[in-house]
Amino acid sequence: MTSIYAENILQGKTMFIAGGSSGINLGIAEQYGKLGANVVILSRTQAKIDKAVEGLKSQGTNAIGIAADVRDYDAIEAAFKTAKDTYGTIDCVISGAAGNFLSPIVGLSSKGFQTVVDIDLVGTFNVFRASWDYLTKPGASLIAITAGQAVQPRPYQAHACAAKAGVNMLCKCLALEWGQAGVRVNAISPGPIEDTEGFSRLVPTSEIAEKTKKKIPMRAMGTKTNVADVATFLASDASTYVTGSIYNVDGGKELGDASYDFLTPFKR
Repeated sequence: MTSIYAENILQGKTMFIAGGSSGINLGIAEQYGKLGANVVILSRTQAKIDKAVEGLKSQGTNAIGIAADVRDYDAIEAAFKTAKDTYGTIDCVISGAAGNFLSPIVGLSSKGFQTVVDIDLVGTFNVFRASWDYLTKPGASLIAITAGQAVQPRPYQAHACAAKAGVNMLCKCLALEWGQAGVRVNAISPGPIEDTEGFSRLVPTSEIAEKTKKKIPMRAMGTKTNVADVATFLASDASTYVTGSIYNVDGGKELGDASYDFLTPFKR
């Protein structure tokens, strides 16, 4: 799908994307690059980074990749230094690394719970906190990738629900404190996004996909471009007075179960 934005809207900006080697985050990186930005992606797996960077460069993007774990603060800070040394100060930071799996609470170990919290919540703190000294101030935009589990309890996902709720509140606290420096902090909460690892884990069969789709008010799954378009808005000068907000890109899924056909009684 082609972006709705002008080709040069992000020209010359530098974007740092944690978790950027695959899925939603790579989709954002690809769109940022097409719109003129320099892109730095960070992920744990060097092979995935190399493949993602190769793809970005093939579309004409100035891109580098750095291998690091978001749970390692010193490694993240070193990555930001490398990014600044390469492209200058950072205009936008995406914190999108995440972990999730299905488990009832009685079958969930303390280590399993902590792993998800460490990747999602502590990882987001590490990425955002480590970015401070390398940001363009004023003007930088920080974006966390959260999830509907932050506000809507889900069975078998207590670990993810707790972690993402923390991410939402962390963004609001950072927005409150860092606004006076001209740094904006927001979050994007995607719904079911096709062709992603998270989607394949939580919606493993076509039958489950159809049942899920019927519960969504807009009766459709989302795409990576849907998320990237909102991320582009938040990274651009079009959102210079927007901070502390959570953007749901979910077709209305967070509103509740819309499986009932609300329009039938009014059809003629």
